[in-house]
Amino acid sequence: MAEQKLGNPAVVGLAGFGLTTMILQFHNVGWMGIGPVIWVGLIFGGLAQMIAGLQEMKTGNNFGYCAFTSYGCFWIALALMLIGNQFNIYVSSKTDIGWFLVAWTAFTTILWVGSMRVHSALAITFTMLLGGFVMLDLAHFGYPELTVVAGYELMATAAMAWYIMAHLIFLDLFGRDVLPVGQPWIKGPRQASERGVVSVLPKIGERTA
Repeated sequence: MAEQKLGNPAVVGLAGFGLTTMILQFHNVGWMGIGPVIWVGLIFGGLAQMIAGLQEMKTGNNFGYCAFTSYGCFWIALALMLIGNQFNIYVSSKTDIGWFLVAWTAFTTILWVGSMRVHSALAITFTMLLGGFVMLDLAHFGYPELTVVAGYELMATAAMAWYIMAHLIFLDLFGRDVLPVGQPWIKGPRQASERGVVSVLPKIGERTA
C-alpha cells in the first residue's frame, strides 16, 4: 500500500506568522487601528500557528515545533495583554510590554542561530526578525521613533516568511525549486533529525513527500 502523503504544517505556520506580523506593522506605522491585530493575533498568528507547531512535532522537527508553537503563544499572549489593557484587567504598562519583548528577543536569538543551519532565506528572516525585536525593545525604553522604523523592517520580515511559504507550496505543486532559498550560512554534518529539517524546510530542489 502506498504511503499516504501528508501536508507540510510549515506552510500554515509561515502564513500565520507572516500575515499577523504584517497586520501588526500596519498598526505600528499608523495605517490602521488595533482591532484587526487582536483578532488575527488570536486566530491566525496564535491558534493556527500553534496548531502548525504541534503538527511539526509529528515530523520530528524540533526547530519547527519550537518556533511555530512558541510564536503562536506569543501572539495569543500579546493579544490578551492588549485586551487586558482595554478592560483594565492585569494592566501592562509600556515598560512591562518592553520587558516582555526583551524576553522574546532573547528567545529569538537562539532560533536565529539555529536558522543559519537550515538555509539562507530562513537565516535572513530570523536576522530581520531579531533586528525588529531589538528596535521594538528600544522603542519601549526611550526611543519611540523606532516603532515606525521597526514597522517597515518587520513588514519585510513578514514578506520573507511568505517567500519561504511560497517556496514550499510551489516546490510541492511544480515538483521543482521555483523559489530558491539558498544554502545554509553555517554548514557541516547534520545532527539528530535530517528528516525533520527536510519536512519543514526542504533542501533546494527536493520535493516534499
